[in-house]
Amino acid sequence: MSLPDGIWTRVEIGLNALAVDPAGLGGLWLRARSGPVRDRVIEALPALPLPLKRLHPSIGDEQLFGGIDLTATLSSGKLVERAGILAEPAILVLPMAERTQPGLAARLAGAMDQGTGHCLIAMDEGAEPQETLPEALTDRLALHLDLDTLPWGQTERIAMDTDALAAARARLPGVRAGDKVLEDLTVLAVRLGIDSLRAPMLALKAAKALAALAGNDAVDQDDLTAAVQLVLAPRATQFPEEPAEDDQPPQDDPPPPEPEQGDKDQNEGEAQSLDDLPLQDILLEAAKATLPADLLANLAAKKAQRAGGGISGAGAKRKGNRRGRPIPARRGRLDTGARLDVISTLRAAAPWQTIRKRESSFERSLHIRTDDFRIKRFEEKSDRLLIFVVDASGSAAMTRLAEAKGAVELLLAEAYARRDHVALVAFRGEAAELLLPPTRSLVQTKRRLAALPGGGGTPLAAGLKTALELAIQSKGRGMTPTVALLTDGRANIALDGTANRTMAAEDATRMATAIRANGYPAMVIDMGQRPERSLKALADTLGAPYIPLPRADANRLSTAVSAALDA
Repeated sequence: MSLPDGIWTRVEIGLNALAVDPAGLGGLWLRARSGPVRDRVIEALPALPLPLKRLHPSIGDEQLFGGIDLTATLSSGKLVERAGILAEPAILVLPMAERTQPGLAARLAGAMDQGTGHCLIAMDEGAEPQETLPEALTDRLALHLDLDTLPWGQTERIAMDTDALAAARARLPGVRAGDKVLEDLTVLAVRLGIDSLRAPMLALKAAKALAALAGNDAVDQDDLTAAVQLVLAPRATQFPEEPAEDDQPPQDDPPPPEPEQGDKDQNEGEAQSLDDLPLQDILLEAAKATLPADLLANLAAKKAQRAGGGISGAGAKRKGNRRGRPIPARRGRLDTGARLDVISTLRAAAPWQTIRKRESSFERSLHIRTDDFRIKRFEEKSDRLLIFVVDASGSAAMTRLAEAKGAVELLLAEAYARRDHVALVAFRGEAAELLLPPTRSLVQTKRRLAALPGGGGTPLAAGLKTALELAIQSKGRGMTPTVALLTDGRANIALDGTANRTMAAEDATRMATAIRANGYPAMVIDMGQRPERSLKALADTLGAPYIPLPRADANRLSTAVSAALDA
């Protein structure tokens, strides 16, 4: 089966192959926002040969693996268990798959690895490149389809012939492939930058499903070409490079003689076998035809946005018992503020009712002990606080404060989407001052930054100390603080207010060590005309990136801070 051009053609052929071997192919990673285009795909899912079961990104183990049927157990007085969603093979439809937590991804991946016949349809609705499905799942799903840029006019109803699919499923166990096919697919995967061994094996299974769908008993070139475009090409992380001429093996052996006319018809099938074709070159050209022209640019953008560093692009996750996304309950005590999960507590107590009634001298319909208590838990992301520590000393202080003001205002414009708060600490003369407490109000920021004095010495240690105290306070209020230091010179005022460069440098180093010891991420922005070696050393003490920005304006400053936060 060949694969004509067009995204929707790949969608239709891919879904038909999935209907032939849903368990072997693992499933489909469908990246598309909710809308009529995605609905076209959803309409075709009932043609798959397994029952459809809908999941949720926050589904718990009780629903997945089964557990106690609480109502039946309490009414009958005997332990009654119910099966979970993963008890029988099914088509598992996971909407909002980009929100899947690592724990759920591991459970689903484990269920698929057990070979129990499950097939996963992951509906990825992510709006940004970093919002995507966990790699534990994408590695196990053969088909990757991206419909975000596909207009409705290029779609049509997907044809799914039930009788043809049933005949293909019956023919699939007898479909054969050449001995070197898997080796060629593996080599091609390496050249495309795919480091997973599952990818070539999934491609081979897709080729067999397409061959069975076409009514063939052996995989041919068209089946492999379509499988490469469906399975390997979407996983590519690099453009395959052509081997250098020096690396080409010598051609010492002459080509074999062509068969005579009398033997041509007899050996026609053998002459077209996969072993006699330059299969790797053919499949490589097929993959190249599917790769987007901006592959490298897209991969670079995704890598930059997903990269994790010392400075997180979002607030830290925290667990509590008051609000947030519900997570499985845990055994606990009813201390102050704890919230009892009644259903989970009853499930924990149900298996022991027969023994407890026999041992108890009291006539009770239900016996619950403290070991049965289950406490509700929630997970939420804390707000991030950007603490700007600005050097307001010297003749150029007003310029630096104006730049900081512009950068703060630019960053606040994104604060509502990124849940950022900002604070401003200015140090000059002999001390530091908290000019702007943590806020998300742009109006308040403009008002407080309207007029600021400047001049005097550089009490860098005092500025870092004030930032550390504010970071400790904000963390106690549930925020995730990040310190951004903006300065252009060496510290010359110690913590006690004396003009002593040596002591000032030691105090600054001590405060930087304390900030790092408390685990607060930071960055050092050198705004001097030339990079300052002492500031580079201070950044190393903070464990923070050092960013030299001579004569930076508000736009450059805001861009540098955003890049450091996302790096």
